[in-house]
Amino acid sequence: MKFFFIEFGEILSIALRAIRANKMRSILTTLGIIIGIVAVTTMSTAIIGLREAFLSSISSLGNDVLYVSKFPWLAMGDWSRFRNRKDVTLDQYEKLKTMIHTYEAIAPTVSTFGLNVKRNGKSVQSTVVYGTTEEFQKTSQINLSEGRFMTEMDVKAGRKLCMIGQDIVKELFPFESAINKEIRISGMPFLVIGVMEKQGSGFLGSFSMDGMIIMPLKTFTTIAGDEHARLRIDVKVGDVALLDEAREEIIGAMRIIRKVPPGKEDDFAVNQQEAFKQMYDSTVGVVAIAGIVITALSLFVGAIGIMNIMFVSVTERTKEIGIRKAIGAKTWSILLQFLVEAAVICILGGIVGLIISFPLSLIINQFLPTHLPVHIAIMAIMISALVGLISGFLPAWKASKLDPVDALRYE
Repeated sequence: MKFFFIEFGEILSIALRAIRANKMRSILTTLGIIIGIVAVTTMSTAIIGLREAFLSSISSLGNDVLYVSKFPWLAMGDWSRFRNRKDVTLDQYEKLKTMIHTYEAIAPTVSTFGLNVKRNGKSVQSTVVYGTTEEFQKTSQINLSEGRFMTEMDVKAGRKLCMIGQDIVKELFPFESAINKEIRISGMPFLVIGVMEKQGSGFLGSFSMDGMIIMPLKTFTTIAGDEHARLRIDVKVGDVALLDEAREEIIGAMRIIRKVPPGKEDDFAVNQQEAFKQMYDSTVGVVAIAGIVITALSLFVGAIGIMNIMFVSVTERTKEIGIRKAIGAKTWSILLQFLVEAAVICILGGIVGLIISFPLSLIINQFLPTHLPVHIAIMAIMISALVGLISGFLPAWKASKLDPVDALRYE
């Protein structure tokens, strides 16, 4: 074993000397590998970054929450058959709450967008306004940085109070606490009783979750009018393992409540976070396959270039190979020498590719979220080494099989 490491050290030294002796040729040879590694790492960092941003943006939906509504989130086919369904109503929520048992919290929820919010001459546009009950704090995983959430009494009395997001606080209360202060939403006065923690952007930056307002359901209907027809029911199961059981229980109860005849399809939808994940993964999967094909073509071109250069190197060093064999070098030693040389050239190309990819990912991050984990960098180096070993094998095999007598006579 000790002999092998000594031999390998000498082989590595010879390979590095050969690369230094032909700097320009080595640089040009690695260009294909560099381009391939830049492509694979940039694509991977973008895909991973986008997925993390996407998962973060839908995290408020909760992976243990089911959403009962009129429409499926990802509707396929004729949209009119969903549009003509009966609305989910508050009465149906009340009945569902008594019929199912596999849940931790359940909340009826209605929403609208872009209501005007004013205070002392200052104005801001809300991103989304929710009308709901006290259990919404559990189903949505909302946390407060100040104040309190509405209570059951607040909801039953239909009090004009609300919880607001950080964007609204920033615009209307830049130098003071918002708690127990009055704001006007669509011209109607509301008392601020709670301020939500910073949420960030939803659905890859499509809107700010910090522009959110939450108020009692009865109060919501006084400012949103017919928007209450778009009611959905949020059911927090509390245990992901019970999600399928809870889903079946909800479907069975809703079919009874909405009087769906046996054999007829559901006239409602039970949605969950997983649907968005599956849609995203299938969409990004197609993009990833296209990226892999492009990257593979680039690496293939680079591998052919390295193979050609290694054949040239074997031809140029035929006499050197003959001398080494004549003084006792083994066949495997010659084979390993050229394999190591090809692998080192590719690994150097991979390192350069990573050095280029890092600042490139920072630039892309200004427009799209990116993330470069350590395992991607390690994978890039391993791919580089593998390409070197594959592309260098035939030239190395040819070199190892040279007859020492013929090699010494080569001019």
